[in-house]
Amino acid sequence: MIYEMYMDSSASIEKFGFGFIFSSHWEPVKEEFGALTFIYGTIVSSFMALLMSLPISIGVAIFLSELVHKSVRTSLSFLVEILAAIPSIIYGFWGIFVLAPFMRTTIQPFLQSVFGFLPFFQGTMYGTGLLTASIILAIMITPIITAITRDVLKAIPVAQKEAAYALGATRWEGIKMALLNARSGILGGAVLGLGRAIGETMAVTMVIGNKAQIMASFFEPAYTMASVIANEFAEASNEMQISALIEVGLILFGVTFIVNSMARLLIYSVTRNSQ
Repeated sequence: MIYEMYMDSSASIEKFGFGFIFSSHWEPVKEEFGALTFIYGTIVSSFMALLMSLPISIGVAIFLSELVHKSVRTSLSFLVEILAAIPSIIYGFWGIFVLAPFMRTTIQPFLQSVFGFLPFFQGTMYGTGLLTASIILAIMITPIITAITRDVLKAIPVAQKEAAYALGATRWEGIKMALLNARSGILGGAVLGLGRAIGETMAVTMVIGNKAQIMASFFEPAYTMASVIANEFAEASNEMQISALIEVGLILFGVTFIVNSMARLLIYSVTRNSQ
């Protein structure tokens, strides 16, 4: 796959070189292409989604593994994990018809009234945009991070928990100890969720606005690497544009591969001792 994408994007690589990554110009008519705006949109939306999802995911994992009664644990776990089975196109429709209008009429005006002195919350309130896409991504990666965090917490030997309680630790101190022991696995789950967010296509394409620009405001439309490929590949007007889009895919492939490999290594470093 890497070889084929490299060969098909060779024209773009030879013409633009490393400048392709650092250029923000994307003008198919003039055959000037740069991936910086798409890289920016991908990184910002993915990390914002991770920041929103991680606290919720850890809280749900702690509740399912340490606090909830066994009689309802299975049912609640199923409700959380079923979020991962919903197709991304459904999230996209929900984002367009439910989340975007709610963002435009309620969330964005509130954020602008409170944090409007910051450049991140200024600008026109469209409803769609970088923040809306980040919220969709946060919902989509929450089941992944929750499931991995829960499994890592369960992998901690029971003897360690019992020893902590025997020494007088409270329940919350025992949970804190478990989180400290599982921090590498939790980090691995977070990185794996980040990898999912980086590669998400349809849901993001439908709510991010799809405008090749770099703006400080989270309300403004943006673009991601996956979105530009989905939107423009079928209608590419010349061979150089096709080559540039394939090079964007090559960059996306490399980033996703590295992120997921890091996550697997972090999770394995925690779970191997419990096997």
